[in-house]
This record gives sequence, C-alpha cells and structure tokens, in this order.
Amino acid sequence: MSSAESVLIKNGKIVNCDGVKDGDVLIQGGKIKSVGVGLTPPAGARVIDAGGKYVMPGGIDAHTHLNMPFMGTTTADDFYIGTKAAIAGGTTMIIDFVIPAKGQSLLEAYDQWQGWSEGLVCCDYSFHCAVTWWSEQVKKEMEILVKEKGINSFKMFMAYKDVLMLRDDDMYLCFEHCKKIGALAQVHAENGDIIAENAKKVLAAGISGPEGHEMSRPEEVEAEATNRACVLASQVNCPLYVVHVMSKSAGDVIASKRNEGCVIFGEPIAAGLGTDGSNYFCKSWRHAAAHILSPPLRPDPTTPGYLMDLLAKGDLQATGSDNCTFTHEQKKMGAEDFSKIPNGVNGLEDRMSVIWEKGVHTGKMDPARFVAVTSTNAAKIFNVYPQKGAILEGSDADLVIWDGDATRMISAATHHHATDNNIFEGMTCHGVPVFVLVKGKVCVEGGKVTGTKGWGKFVPNLPFTPFVYDPVRKRDAELKAKWKPVERDGYNGEMMSMAKK
Repeated sequence: MSSAESVLIKNGKIVNCDGVKDGDVLIQGGKIKSVGVGLTPPAGARVIDAGGKYVMPGGIDAHTHLNMPFMGTTTADDFYIGTKAAIAGGTTMIIDFVIPAKGQSLLEAYDQWQGWSEGLVCCDYSFHCAVTWWSEQVKKEMEILVKEKGINSFKMFMAYKDVLMLRDDDMYLCFEHCKKIGALAQVHAENGDIIAENAKKVLAAGISGPEGHEMSRPEEVEAEATNRACVLASQVNCPLYVVHVMSKSAGDVIASKRNEGCVIFGEPIAAGLGTDGSNYFCKSWRHAAAHILSPPLRPDPTTPGYLMDLLAKGDLQATGSDNCTFTHEQKKMGAEDFSKIPNGVNGLEDRMSVIWEKGVHTGKMDPARFVAVTSTNAAKIFNVYPQKGAILEGSDADLVIWDGDATRMISAATHHHATDNNIFEGMTCHGVPVFVLVKGKVCVEGGKVTGTKGWGKFVPNLPFTPFVYDPVRKRDAELKAKWKPVERDGYNGEMMSMAKK
C-alpha cells in the first residue's frame, strides 16, 4: 500500500491529549485529511471499522539506543529490528541518540548514526546528540547540528567516569550554549565519581554479581545528581530534560524544581514503571543480569507506582523506553564483575502496553493523559507537534487503533526484538494495538507486523521549541525584573582602614 491511497477509520473513540470524542478519521496521502462524524470515504478507499475502540496518535519514544556501540559490544537491536518492534507495540516515531566518543567530532558521529539508520527504519525518527567533551570545536558543531542537521537537544552524562562523563564546569558552559542556540539540554543524572568509588568498595567486599550494580549506584546518588543538574541549568535558565528518572527522590527533586518555576521535564521509562530492583537479587544470574541498566531499578517495590503517580498528575511529563538491548551472551561479559555487564534493557515494543496496564487500567490516568505521556508531550517538547502526536487535520497519519480491554502476555519468545530476554517476561497487560498506521500505511493488523525497511524518514527537530522556550522567556523576564541594584546615598563618613598598626 502506498501513502497515496486513502483510508477511512470509522466508529472510533478519537483520543487527543485534551479529551476523547466519537468520530471518524479520513487519511489521504499519508496525512489526516479530516476528522469528524459520518465521513464519506472517497472511491477506492479502504474502510476500517474501529468498532468503538480508541483511535490514538501513535506513540513517540524519545529515548532509544539502536545499533549503539557500548561497553565493548553493540546493542542487539539495529534500526530495522528496533523500529519494527516499535510499531508492533504502537510506537510510530523514535528519537535515538548520536553519542560521540570523547574527542570525536559531533558531526562525524552524526554522519555515523545517519549511516547506520538510513534506509532501515520502519517509522519516522529523529536524533538527539550527546556532548561527551567540551571545546570551542564542540560549541561550533552544536550550532551546525541545530542550524543544518535538525538536532535540537543535547545530552550530557553525569556518570560513566572517564568514558562519557562531563564535569560540572563544562556542563554549565554547555547549558549556557544550549540556551543561546535554542536547544534543550538533557542529562543522565548520576554522580559518576561516587559510583566509581562505590564500585571498587563493593567488588572489594566480594560482591561481583548483578546485585552489586544497584549497591554501587544507590538512589541518593541519582537524586544528588538530579538536583545538581537542575541547579546548574537554573543558573542560566536553560531548559532541562532529565532522562530515565528511576527513583522516588529524583522524581521529587524534579517536581520541586518545577514548582519553583524552573523549566524542567522528567522522563520515567517503561522499565522503571513496570518492574523493580528486586530482580537483581534473583538466584538466576541470567535473570538478574538481564535487568541491568543505569540508573538501576530500585529495590523498593513501591517505586514504580510512585513514579506513575508523578506521571499521572503532571510532575513528570513524558515516557521513553531507554531501549538498549543486549543478549545473554553479551551480558556474560560481566560474569565475574558486575561493572562490566553491558547496561541496557528492552522496552521499545512494550512501553505502551506497560503504561496502559500500570496507568490507565489501574485508574491512575485516563486515555487522554495516556496519549499525552506516550506521544503528545514528547512531540511538543521536541518540536514536531502537531505534525506528530495529534489527530488533527494536516497531521501525519501515525495512528493506533487501541483495544484497552484486550490482553497480551509479554515474552521474549514472541517479542520482535533481537535479544533473548525481556524484563517484563510473563507480565499480562491490558491494552493491545489492533491496527497501527505509519504515515497512512497499515503496518500492524491482527497481530501481524508488516513494517517496511525505509518507510520511515528522518524528521528534523527545529530549535526554540515554543512549548519549551515560551516558559524560558517568561522566566527570563521574571528574573530580570528581580535583578536590580540597591540605590544608596553614598558614604560621607570616615572610611575604616584595614591596615595594620
């Protein structure tokens, strides 16, 4: 089926971030032509009867790592397999990360990632870029990426000491530059110095298994770095997006800083919303190692529910997967040392169902909020709204017909990833995509995935996103109004001398 063909979805419950209404959606040329009630299809159009099921914008996963070289290996999911898994679960756009090595040109790394992805993706995609070192060259290349390459967000690692980690002074300068060029700063918030020392202590105590991973990266280490990043960004009023918020205390920091007026966005991920760190203490090394990611899952079993509460009430804003898959054989690289287990888990295919199960099915959020946190907010934050993340006339026809009552059991035996493990193994979720359309093309139907290599295209993300920079400008004005010198009469008396007698 080509994008030029027409599709009419009728009898659906159309869900946008602001509510639900009954109606039909007419698609022509890969775009939404009209939204209404009782629409008439043009001659030759395919008609899909939604039968009262939800019709929603396709998910946007703004945090993936496909074909990424990391910790001496490369992720199992490449851009074809990863985006095929994405559409299988109802996600119709991803934003991946260009991650230069220390000292590597950002532009060179960008070309590498475009080379790895071009012609393989089954849905549209964009890129963030990491800043792993700082120099005048990096500053210039950031501007080029923003002006010419469609990048509007830059990520800094506060962990992975001596590999990816950026120091506070360089982070400050990077935040300052991000604001100047209209980009959004992102952080992986963990205290890398403390983690490095903790890992030595844990290993010296004879703990080499996966449980040592969380022991060396406790919750307070994430919360401290989150607070520090928020404070640094606030000093220059740079908008900040904290990726993979994994703990109660880190979530609370973001909520508190937002209440103070800081322009901060928080992103919990499917893993942290759907399972917990008790898995690290499983007797099966294979099972425990499969759950290794950073920041780690927290052993407190109430953490997933707490993060979902923050997400439901707006203290956290968007969800990703941090999909970074490794097989059991790859995880075995750390069989004798937990610090060498490749960090990363799945989530790209299961994010939507896990959030529906833990959020909507439990009554914590309604379908409109679900659409906001799985699609619309990401589209607004990264400046692709309303092209993406909405069912509006003129928007891309990235759509999901969603059965909120149907169930499916998650398993590595049936998922579409290239890895042989799944951190949600055996979980039964309500919420199943019955149809998935990518730019008007039916790519999932009746459980069958027919994603086409190269169907997705690169979507440039423009700078100075209104959703992000309108509040930044407002806060700039408020801060400027507060910065006034004290008017004094001057000093006419005798000046005290500090000279020694």
